[in-house]
Amino acid sequence: MMPANRTLFTLVQNLKIAAEAFGPDQGRPVLLAHGGGQTRHAWQACGKTLGENGYYALAVDLRGHGESDWSPDGDYRMERFAEDLLDIADGFRVPPILVGASLGGIAGMIAQGEYAKAGRRGFAALILVDITPQMNMEGVQKILGFMSANLEEGFASLEEAADTISRYMPGRTRPKDLSGLAKNLRRRENGRYYWHWDPRFITGPQKPQGSREPERLEIAARSLKIPTLLVRGRDSDLVTVEAARQFAEIVPHSEFVDVANAGHMVAGDKNDIFTCAVLDFLKRMAPAASAS
Repeated sequence: MMPANRTLFTLVQNLKIAAEAFGPDQGRPVLLAHGGGQTRHAWQACGKTLGENGYYALAVDLRGHGESDWSPDGDYRMERFAEDLLDIADGFRVPPILVGASLGGIAGMIAQGEYAKAGRRGFAALILVDITPQMNMEGVQKILGFMSANLEEGFASLEEAADTISRYMPGRTRPKDLSGLAKNLRRRENGRYYWHWDPRFITGPQKPQGSREPERLEIAARSLKIPTLLVRGRDSDLVTVEAARQFAEIVPHSEFVDVANAGHMVAGDKNDIFTCAVLDFLKRMAPAASAS
């Protein structure tokens, strides 16, 4: 199994970003950007498989998440996330493929559709994971409600946190080993566990507004000229069948994969099927051997 290498680098704004790399250093770069409230550990299985297939997969903790710095001024507008991804992409010798889930996908759409169009180098291809310009607002509110729960008081134990997640995602089997969950929580001096992200991400005045900007996202999507894949969870409460159909009209060259028995967190629900879909797309659109 391909080992991961933990790394830490600094963005233009002096913000330190934590990341984990999988695969050969000279492999075709793939940038993995997680969803809101997640960390780079959401990509562990996918990153390892990409590495084993010759890609250089870099899973990052987005600003305010995981082991990356919190934004000193609480700036979590979507523009900042988009700029961060482009700054990271600039560090590769060739444009990377971006795999973006939810928040990471919205930021990638804006980065490629707005900034790259304006002259930034951008990405070689884009894989959007259960995110489209038009989102089901009931699903958005459900996610925000889950993220807001226990925000201030935290959890007395990993078991309590696991119980909360199980109530939110009743279809997913509750893990017996909670060590993976511990990577998404911080234990403070009071002994309680808290989410591994800056609360200002959802409570501050400069929080991301992607779900409330469908027109902006549609314009960005229409500007996409690079190979694009949309991977939807068939049980998603965020991306409807109609939203996926509209995306296919907006980005007619895009490809689409609908993953059965998966919700919004596709990679976590059906990682093997998800990773196979990503690999199939990459091998056709951005072969690992063509990185030189």
